[in-house]
Amino acid sequence: MSAAMIGFIGILVMFALLVLRVPVAFAMFSVGFVGITILDSSRSALSLLASETFTLASSPELVVIPLFILMGNVASETGMSRKLYDAAYAIIGQFRGGLASATVIGCGGFAALSGSSVASALTMGKVALGQMDRFKYNTRLSTGVVAAGGTLGILIPPSTGFVIYAILTEQSIGRLFLAGVLPGIMMLLLFIFVIMVICWFRPEFGPAGPATSWRNKGKALLGAGPIIAVILLTIGGIYSGALFAR
Repeated sequence: MSAAMIGFIGILVMFALLVLRVPVAFAMFSVGFVGITILDSSRSALSLLASETFTLASSPELVVIPLFILMGNVASETGMSRKLYDAAYAIIGQFRGGLASATVIGCGGFAALSGSSVASALTMGKVALGQMDRFKYNTRLSTGVVAAGGTLGILIPPSTGFVIYAILTEQSIGRLFLAGVLPGIMMLLLFIFVIMVICWFRPEFGPAGPATSWRNKGKALLGAGPIIAVILLTIGGIYSGALFAR
């Protein structure tokens, strides 16, 4: 049997294990270990298991992950995430589904700080779910919006998933960050579009909130100024660094 065929069978087995609810780490480990044993020998598989784990775990690039999470925790504890959500709601909250759209925008902004999907969903969920419940939003829409918005953390840089993928595949972390900006923004806009479509056909799912004056909109944006500045510095620093490197 060729190596390509063994690899193809390994992928099928891995998907089968995932369908059987085997944890991803154990499924990948089992398929990889057995595959190397078949292609080479059990000694090679054990040797790779002993060395590769320590090599990857001791990579200096991994230091950015706790720093991203720390930045996200600081933003959450200081109320910066709440101010970002309030600014988004002040601008689009008066439209149908505006509160849900503001939640998606807040998730995208927080993702640009923490780089974590779980942290984005958890933080914005604590901020937004109570508000959406107060304005009688449909429970399925409100919880779905938080869950979907949280996935932006894996795309919008700085993304911890990109860091780990870059280390495993020996790719450039900076280039992966750059590649994730536009898809992340597009996904954010598509989420908002879907919310608008749902609320257009089912107005009771996302009632319009009270309108805010231009003065209050300006105050809300001013209050979110620090977190917006950090986001611009993070993403802008990546782009400017790439430009200067050229």
